[in-house]
Amino acid sequence: MSKLNNLNNSTPEPNEYIENLKSYSAPLENRRNLLRLDFNENTIGPSHKVYDAIKNIKINEISIYPEYDLLRNKICLKYNKNRKFDKNEIGIFNGADAAINAICKAFGEKNKVFLTTNPTFGYYFPCAEMSGMIIKSCTYNGNNFTFPLTKFYESIQKYNPTLIFICNPNNPTGSVISAENIMEIANKNQKSLIVIDELYEKFYGDSLLPIIDFKKTKNIVIIQSLSKTAGLAGLRVGFAFGNEQIIKQINKVTGPYDVNSFAVTAASAALDDQAYIDNYVSKVKEARNWIKEKFESLDIRYNFNGGNYFLIWPNQSPEDLEKGMKENGILIRNMKNKKDINQSVRVSIGVIEQMKLFWEIYTKLDQK
Repeated sequence: MSKLNNLNNSTPEPNEYIENLKSYSAPLENRRNLLRLDFNENTIGPSHKVYDAIKNIKINEISIYPEYDLLRNKICLKYNKNRKFDKNEIGIFNGADAAINAICKAFGEKNKVFLTTNPTFGYYFPCAEMSGMIIKSCTYNGNNFTFPLTKFYESIQKYNPTLIFICNPNNPTGSVISAENIMEIANKNQKSLIVIDELYEKFYGDSLLPIIDFKKTKNIVIIQSLSKTAGLAGLRVGFAFGNEQIIKQINKVTGPYDVNSFAVTAASAALDDQAYIDNYVSKVKEARNWIKEKFESLDIRYNFNGGNYFLIWPNQSPEDLEKGMKENGILIRNMKNKKDINQSVRVSIGVIEQMKLFWEIYTKLDQK
């Protein structure tokens, strides 16, 4: 027998934070041919301009490393119609998730406090834990899950957090906090880096981006992406906006070519077709009003706030409803193990034709 086969090495140990880390995972397989109302994606696909741009990528664009200056310049000029950005105030990432991870790597410190709300986007927690941070959270108020502003101020005073993460509108509750309140938090707590996750802002409309001056307000970073509105979830393109010194530090902990050329091309084309994005957002808002009115006729608990999603507490078990909907070609998301909402399901909002199909199947399964 080979001497190599006689080796019995021990398994190398991960760093001290990884061993007990609960990883973030999402059941994303085998979803392609179903109506996807489970992960808040664009439900009709990207603009044809995006598709055409990807088809027209030249072969030499595949064989060389991606370039970012043209996209960054386009973001400066076209991303927000109410303002322009300095290109050094923009970070481009492999999805918003990569931006979240990079911020925690760059600014998270061992035994320092990470403050957020709960329930909220689950990926915040492993990112903070990987930096050895102590996680503190505030629970939303009441059945409508209003933002716990008083408790948040008290926690800031008590824990002096290094990082503060606010998902606005919050995923999965849809809870919102005004841009004015966020600015108050930043001004009163200037030593904390405050990260505002605005992935769903387009469906609500109180973004900080049009009003914030990053040269004056240096402790706020805003995260957005093209996944939910422009339909680029599969290509992974996210942005962080902030003071140029903050963006510089975040960029230090990312790879030099994390965002691939296909994603760069798609993002650029999407920004050239703002009318498509605006039209899709308008359709989702119309469908949101339609489906909310339908639920108002039922004797059932539901929650509509911001975002392109809502929560319902079904008559049957969430597991049974999730299974029944899938058998009828529709995916929804069971909120099991989520604080305060573990008996609910989250439903993404598509266009009105899709919500009519959802309503037809849902009422047959849960309103017998």
